[in-house]
Amino acid sequence: MKILVTGAKGFIGKNLVAELRNQNYTDIYEYGKDTDPSLLDDYCKEVDFVFHLAGVNRPKDQSEFMDGNFGFTSTLLDTLKRHQNTSPVMISSSIQADFDNPYGISKKAGEELLFEHSKETGAKALVYRFPNVFGKWCKPNYNSAIATFCHNVAHDLPITINDPSVEMNLVYIDDVIEELINALNANENSSGDFCKVQVVHAVTLGKIVELISSFKQSREERSVPDMSNTFTKKLYSTYLSYLPEDEFSYDLKMNVDHRGSFTEFIKTPERGQVSVNISKPGITKGNHWHHTKNEKFLVVSGNGVIRFRKIESDEVIEYFVYGEKMAVVDIPTGYTHNIENLGDTDMVTIMWANELFDPEKPDTYYSEV
Repeated sequence: MKILVTGAKGFIGKNLVAELRNQNYTDIYEYGKDTDPSLLDDYCKEVDFVFHLAGVNRPKDQSEFMDGNFGFTSTLLDTLKRHQNTSPVMISSSIQADFDNPYGISKKAGEELLFEHSKETGAKALVYRFPNVFGKWCKPNYNSAIATFCHNVAHDLPITINDPSVEMNLVYIDDVIEELINALNANENSSGDFCKVQVVHAVTLGKIVELISSFKQSREERSVPDMSNTFTKKLYSTYLSYLPEDEFSYDLKMNVDHRGSFTEFIKTPERGQVSVNISKPGITKGNHWHHTKNEKFLVVSGNGVIRFRKIESDEVIEYFVYGEKMAVVDIPTGYTHNIENLGDTDMVTIMWANELFDPEKPDTYYSEV
């Protein structure tokens, strides 16, 4: 299948082309503002499907809205018609098409052109009125509040919102691309004359800024957001894509003594925390038990033994652990336990606990195994 993508270097276009390639579509004609205009004729002669994503959002002069959103659409459809090409055409419109402003008027005009083209030629028309789209590769300080907020917070720049209670309707770029590929496969989500992305998030500006600010703070707190919330998960992925390239890495606080070290890696309020424990050769750590706190130990380098004793018993249970043959060992409540490095090198253990450490209520009681 031969696919034409106009606006291929734009936000949605770049994401679409990347995913089409991921799905092994090879005949992709990318058309953008720097493309030789004469190529449009060649593309329209051969193409089997058109994603018309090109448009004008922030012109220097308002007349450019009609030139870019209506004029080029007219040129595209006329060229297809001249070659008697009745391939389906998807057009990227906007919820602004219902508003009486230069941008909305130009988008509405482009929609009507496509509907007329469909009636005249029989070509399938797929019109999407996108709300605010967010995700990776969106240009900040242009026409996306989320891109601007993510970029500014990640770069320690100020952000301004006039009314935090204003609600935005948002669609995530991956959901948009999934829908567009569904349309390519004649499985679009349509209602009347229009198609739409199924997953729309309604979120206030204040909540968006609160979340993005918390993402920055999470590095210092060694935490990650609640990924069970779909919008938070998508927004966090978006935020990370705006990190300065020299700030992908951040340091952790290592608690070091003669026995080795203990470092908290990730904390989550609902899923507990993950830490990295390094034990020197011959060192034993632990010798304590818990009422409710439970843990999982995974030795990833070196070898050792994890010992257990039920607190009212004299019987000691041993589990030998090896980095070469990784196995998770559950640490049940009511058993005092320790871990000893039996090797000649440092032993590295990943430790998960079901709750965050609370120095006021540590639920940790000393008792020799």
